[in-house]
Amino acid sequence: MKFLASQISYFLSQRQVRQNLQGLFQYLVALLAVIGFYAFLFHVIMLYAEGQEHSWITGIYWTLTVMSTLGFGDITFESDLGRAFSIVVLISGVILLLIMLPFTFIRFFYAPWLEAQIRLRAPRRAPPRINGHVIICNYDSITPGLIQRLKIQNIPYFVIEPEPTKAAHLHDDEVSTVTGDIDDRATYDRLEVGKASMVFANLDDVTNTNITVTVREASRDVSIACLVEGSDSVDVLELSGASHVVALKQRLGEQLANRVNAGRSCIHGIGTFKDQMVAEFPIQGTQFKGSSVREAQLRELTGVTIVAIWEKGKLLPVDPDRRLSETSVPVVIGTRGQMNRLETLAPSQRRSGPILVIGGGKVGRAVTRSLKRRGVRVHLIERKPGLKTKLEGIAAKLFIGDASDRDLLMQAGLLDAPSVVLTTNDDAMNIFLAIYCRRLHPQIQIISRSTYERNIVALQRAGADFVLSYSSLGVETVYALIQGRPPIILGAEAEFFEVPVPESLVDMTLSESEIGAKTGLIVVAVEEGENLTTNPPPNKTLTRDAKLAMVGNASQRRLFQRTFR
Repeated sequence: MKFLASQISYFLSQRQVRQNLQGLFQYLVALLAVIGFYAFLFHVIMLYAEGQEHSWITGIYWTLTVMSTLGFGDITFESDLGRAFSIVVLISGVILLLIMLPFTFIRFFYAPWLEAQIRLRAPRRAPPRINGHVIICNYDSITPGLIQRLKIQNIPYFVIEPEPTKAAHLHDDEVSTVTGDIDDRATYDRLEVGKASMVFANLDDVTNTNITVTVREASRDVSIACLVEGSDSVDVLELSGASHVVALKQRLGEQLANRVNAGRSCIHGIGTFKDQMVAEFPIQGTQFKGSSVREAQLRELTGVTIVAIWEKGKLLPVDPDRRLSETSVPVVIGTRGQMNRLETLAPSQRRSGPILVIGGGKVGRAVTRSLKRRGVRVHLIERKPGLKTKLEGIAAKLFIGDASDRDLLMQAGLLDAPSVVLTTNDDAMNIFLAIYCRRLHPQIQIISRSTYERNIVALQRAGADFVLSYSSLGVETVYALIQGRPPIILGAEAEFFEVPVPESLVDMTLSESEIGAKTGLIVVAVEEGENLTTNPPPNKTLTRDAKLAMVGNASQRRLFQRTFR
């Protein structure tokens, strides 16, 4: 009863609903007037044309039976005038009662009532005693992946959705949602922002600035992470109170540039874990080509440990007998000094040809600038002539035109280029260009961005050697900020994470646990207090207080959670 009262109160509080009810009331008044008028004419015609006298209730009864097409036939006209009047009443009844009344009732009352019920399902506040939660200001392409990671770590979260109907649908989809205005302090007060671990502002720069100022009014201590589109907005967001300003497209471009096999270094740093550096290095052009992992003896020669191997877009576990081909890219972990020793054994192979970057947007410009700082010659292709002024001087050569034009690709130096970087924000175009470039130059290294994670596999099938999506980069960056650690960007759908040893695996050896066989995850290290064992041997015993550092995708991680609880 209390819920019904709140529904009615909310329903009647809406201005549009009140206007709708007023319209419905006016229609009903007009309908009653028509029924009364027909009942009056019924009496007149019956009295003067038929010579019959009936009560007023009979007149209303006859009018309703004719208008509703029931037509019981107990009261009928015999004269032509009376029957003509009956036809008029019948036709108007079909229109007014059978067509307009249901439509008007549904449009002005029933549909708004259902919408009010849906809107009321959306929560308005966080539950009591909430603590350490994450507040996400928009449900965008990054949010689903971030929510998956937060759920696995049992970190509570709330997505703010201003539109109650959309918030209710998200709530029905088991997304923890609260409806409210993102620029209203009351929204953050209801979300207990002072007890939150982080507020993630993931809208445009102007809105993020407004969010930051509003949140700072409610709490001066909560951490605020903001996405930023333009570099000019970084200072504004920092001055408004943002704890972390993430230029995600700039960072995406830099990460793509790090994977290019060119420049002063062949070691591509992708993050740090504890006091260890995590990096990738391509086998192409090194002395390790054709050797097995055991024969390469990287640990004996340099101290670094191979923890996984990229092979044509797939991340594979380490097998001592696995051969390192020209397309292999091992993921290694070690100290900076050990990485420097690896650098001396695997020097970069300078190529005479330029690196080809296709797409002159923010990501393409970030790739070009990053490669330029490494002393790499870059040729840039952009389709839109309007960007010519902005792009001049960034690359060694600029080509304006469609990258699907073979002549343009030849002019840009595709056949001489060791690598091509696809940075357009159209995944379909990147898939097309990956296939096209691979056909024209089978040995070229193809690196591509992906706007949506669902297109990563398609890009790999199209021939891309390395794919990094905007959403997966955003998820790893924000999640690392929440955990207070540097991000580790592996690419594709792979992620680096740590979990405590499950109770079911305590005192088992790594081989007995069958983690890899049952889930597909790669155990790259075991942390026991201050001790870190990288690439642990199969006979490594898992103790109760240890943590497992593993690499895998989100589905493998969920499978691990279900399998070992």
